[in-house]
Amino acid sequence: MKLLIISPGSTSTKVSLFEDEVSLFEKSVFHDAPELLKFPHVNDQIPFRYEVILKMLEEYGTKPEEIDVFVGRGGSAYSQPGGVTVIDERLYEDTVKAVGGSEHPAKLGVMLAWKFACEYGKEAYTLNPTNVDEYCDYARLTGIKGVYRISHSHVLNQKAVAEFHAKKMARKYSECNFIVAHIDGGITVSAHEKGRMVDGNMGADGEGAFTPTRIGSVPVLALLDYIDEHSTKEVRLMCSRAGGFVSLFGTADADVIHKKVEEGDAKASLVWNTLIYQVCKQIGEMSAVLCGKVDGILLTGGLMRFEDIREGIEKRCGFIAPVSVYPGEMEQEALALSVLDALRGKAEILKYAGKPVWDGFEGMDL
Repeated sequence: MKLLIISPGSTSTKVSLFEDEVSLFEKSVFHDAPELLKFPHVNDQIPFRYEVILKMLEEYGTKPEEIDVFVGRGGSAYSQPGGVTVIDERLYEDTVKAVGGSEHPAKLGVMLAWKFACEYGKEAYTLNPTNVDEYCDYARLTGIKGVYRISHSHVLNQKAVAEFHAKKMARKYSECNFIVAHIDGGITVSAHEKGRMVDGNMGADGEGAFTPTRIGSVPVLALLDYIDEHSTKEVRLMCSRAGGFVSLFGTADADVIHKKVEEGDAKASLVWNTLIYQVCKQIGEMSAVLCGKVDGILLTGGLMRFEDIREGIEKRCGFIAPVSVYPGEMEQEALALSVLDALRGKAEILKYAGKPVWDGFEGMDL
């Protein structure tokens, strides 16, 4: 069985082709922010990314009609439980509309998988989308009535890394407490308590550390002053695609910025080290969520190719728990193998419910 794994990110499109458990090829194409900002809305990127994928397949001598199953990274629909979910029209439409409230580029994985599946008469699936919701109630409430925090994170990679690390410890993921930080074009840091992701920052919603493409947390009054001279539309764009390095340097290319750091550029050094500092603050927050009982701090994502990020985090957070690094991500393999297991009857295939996992505090005027 051949499976095409589609994983769009805020600065890249990654594709893998699996034949059963064997990866036949994997390729990632980088898209700098100015290139993607040509598209007014994230949905408008579909034709562009579709052509990118077709060129990859052509390069490796594979025709789309030869593929049995299309698997896409997901997000932006209503919150979902973790696991393998079949992509149907309802999930596709809610993803297009971003009814879950986040316009994260991961949503394009569901949309692209559905497009390929429809055009070639095949099936499509997703796994652990960015909107998987396992939050504890304390993580939901805010100081504004009717406004809640919701789960928007790199769930797919975070859970894959956590499960892998637990196995290395000869333990089960469900027995461990981890802090997992996905550090790339977007940055999310989450507390994993006994196999459930109980809290974390809403990375694509303007919360947490700033990143190559996102503004991160900004004081509310300062942001309101900024909006007075700009627009809410512009700020929404900066939350996910035009903030962070893009706002400060005009590029999301971390290699360009890090080269400036190595050359002693004062501005680049300040920005780069502030990013590390802010990630450390998030890790400290998540250690409090876990009451200090942390079995490991796991660092993953594309930016972990830079050794100074690990050094900075270990310096400030090493006292909490041992720090382990998994550069890049484990998303492609997790998507392929989990869907294979489900198709072989080893795991349940979920159907999208079309409503949130959590929908308010029952019986409370909150």
